[in-house]
Amino acid sequence: MESSEEEDDFPSIESIIPQTKVDSLYQSHTEKGIRKLCCELLDLKDAVENLCGNMHSKFLAFLRISEEAVEVKHELIELQKHISAQGILVQDLMTGVCRELEEWNQSSNDVAEIQHEPELPELLEPLPNERNDQKILFLENIDVLVAEHKFEEALEALDAEEKTSAELKGSGNNSSDDVSSYKSALLERKAVLEHQLVGIAEQPSVSYPELKTALNGLIKLGKGPLAHHLMLKFYQSHLQKRIEALLPSSSLCPETFPSTLSKIVFSVISLTIKESALIFGDNPVYTITNRIVQWAEGEIEYFVRVVKENAPSSETVPALRAASICIQASLNYCSILESQGLKMSKLLLVLLRPSVEEVLESNFRRARRAVLDMAESTECCLLTPQFESSLSAIATSSSSMLVESGMRFMHIVEEILEQLTPLACLHFGGNVLSRILQLFDKYMDALIRALPGPSDDDNLPELKEAVLFRAETDSEQLAILGIAFTILDELLPNAVLSRWMAQSESKAKEPNSGPTENVTFNTNASAELKEWRKHLQHSFDKLRDHFCRQYILAFIYSREGKTRLNAHIYLSDNREDLYWDSDPLPSLPFQALFAKLQQLATVAGDVLLGKEKIQKILLARLTETVVMWLSDEQEFWGVLEDTSAPLQPLGLQQLILDMHFTVEIAGFAGYPSRHVHQIASAITARAIRTFSARGIDPQSALPEDEWFVETAKSAINKLLLGASGSEASDTDEDHIIVHDEIVSDSDTVSSLSSMDSTESFASASMAELDSPSNLSDPDN
Repeated sequence: MESSEEEDDFPSIESIIPQTKVDSLYQSHTEKGIRKLCCELLDLKDAVENLCGNMHSKFLAFLRISEEAVEVKHELIELQKHISAQGILVQDLMTGVCRELEEWNQSSNDVAEIQHEPELPELLEPLPNERNDQKILFLENIDVLVAEHKFEEALEALDAEEKTSAELKGSGNNSSDDVSSYKSALLERKAVLEHQLVGIAEQPSVSYPELKTALNGLIKLGKGPLAHHLMLKFYQSHLQKRIEALLPSSSLCPETFPSTLSKIVFSVISLTIKESALIFGDNPVYTITNRIVQWAEGEIEYFVRVVKENAPSSETVPALRAASICIQASLNYCSILESQGLKMSKLLLVLLRPSVEEVLESNFRRARRAVLDMAESTECCLLTPQFESSLSAIATSSSSMLVESGMRFMHIVEEILEQLTPLACLHFGGNVLSRILQLFDKYMDALIRALPGPSDDDNLPELKEAVLFRAETDSEQLAILGIAFTILDELLPNAVLSRWMAQSESKAKEPNSGPTENVTFNTNASAELKEWRKHLQHSFDKLRDHFCRQYILAFIYSREGKTRLNAHIYLSDNREDLYWDSDPLPSLPFQALFAKLQQLATVAGDVLLGKEKIQKILLARLTETVVMWLSDEQEFWGVLEDTSAPLQPLGLQQLILDMHFTVEIAGFAGYPSRHVHQIASAITARAIRTFSARGIDPQSALPEDEWFVETAKSAINKLLLGASGSEASDTDEDHIIVHDEIVSDSDTVSSLSSMDSTESFASASMAELDSPSNLSDPDN
């Protein structure tokens, strides 16, 4: 047995595992990675060496081709000289043959001339043959000049012949056949000359001096429209060559490519206008005519098409940046063209608008995914220190994901706004603002889904989306509202205003913009931003109202027994629930409401530290929600208006005291609201009508209004001091959670019936809540 165990522990030599297998089994992942990296580096080295070798060989080939091109050019020049020399020899040969033929004709006619002696006047006249010789010599001279490409001399000779020749003027004695044949010969020479000039102008490699010479020649021949067409064709070809040379850089520099391209296109258009004025002068036929306008429009359309075809992916940030730079550069160049009499700004905007809107839509679609699909997004959110500190101040132990969502939202918006140039903001600012508003509205919907309670969109299956975070505690819910309000009130307006202020400063610096234009621009921008902020406020109001509604409904329907808010507490059969002895107090539900609001105010003071405005807005809206629910609750009023219900004056007094108490809660906490006052007054009036219909006289049954005010204030002080009724102290949730401060009778109070209360609701605190500029509820 021992020997077998030893054999198992020490296998024989034949079973030794090869080293390669050991390496493959026990080689660490780090070593494998290093080996793989070394192999890749060696492959990269080989690729770089091959690339360098290819570049060197291509460079040498380029130098060789350049040398061959120079040699070919010299050969062409020599060939041209040789052709010109051969043309001269042919012309000399033709001249010699013609002279010999004339001499032979003269010798054959000598006998006839001797027999018939002409009279002296006939001898003095030039012979027809001599005149024909002059014409032939002139035509031959024109042919030689054309063959030698001396177009200017040929044009001058033709012009001089037309001015000096009596036959061409119609005053000669020659037959009409001779004159017409001579004119036909001259027209043929002009046609040949025109064909030569057009050929030169249409050559792809023609230089500008050669083109100018050809165009001037065509103008002298009376072919001005043709010369103008050839000039536009030349600059069009020149422009296409420059664009084709620039196209390879579109993938290397996608953001600056449109700017460079616009510079090329508009500079060529501007140069064309200048050269047209230099060549054709002030002739209105060739200045800023339909021909130039149509040509420029075609080039701008081609420019926009090239920009769109070579633009980056429309969902990327470089695409938005490239579009903004394109708008800025193109419109600046258009302003230069306007100084030359050519207005192309409107056409350019019409052509660019579809592609720019497509880029904006794609970027905001990406923004919605980044903001709402946080689980799939891995982008790092880098905000300015001011923005980051504003959101981080709301962070709690359980709301890091909420703060990250707010940072992500502002990061996306900042990233988009940073890409916009001043002129892009000017012409597409409204589009950007509306899309930011849509993004903010979607973000508010996402935050609403994070709050407890059903939302308005839960009934639509297509709008149901996964909720990555659910706010259960008060601190988490307040953190949601704090983040949304911080974005609404501080971060988003500051980000947009900073961009729009830069736009306004840029507009003011433009040399062509006057004071009136700047004032109009600022007025329009201010009105646009004011309307935008109003819509932002409406989106935030959805979140705020959803929170307040679900919070108050949870408070009302989650309570049982004596603390449940319903109409039965105001009936005579519940007399023991009414505190109407020597020390009256509000009913238990309203005492619990006061405690709940005090508790929420304490939590809000910690979570929303330094954000008193949103604290006041939320607490005021919660108070409004209570009285609004009570005003619209048909079940509550159905019980009171039932003829079989046992109504007594004590129930009416308790209901009115509860309304005064609700108003005093808002006044005590420093968020008085005119809306609360109005709804409470309406509830009181309806209750009085209901009880009066059952035979209860309000005048005799109710104390003075001052008594309700003082009793409500006193109840608040007693609850703050912990001197509440015994029944309120018997329940756990009905205890009043208060601060340690005591409110004296001299504090600000409000009454449902006094004029002083109306004035108190218009105090400074009320101004904070009711002013639209402070983004409060517009209904207040």
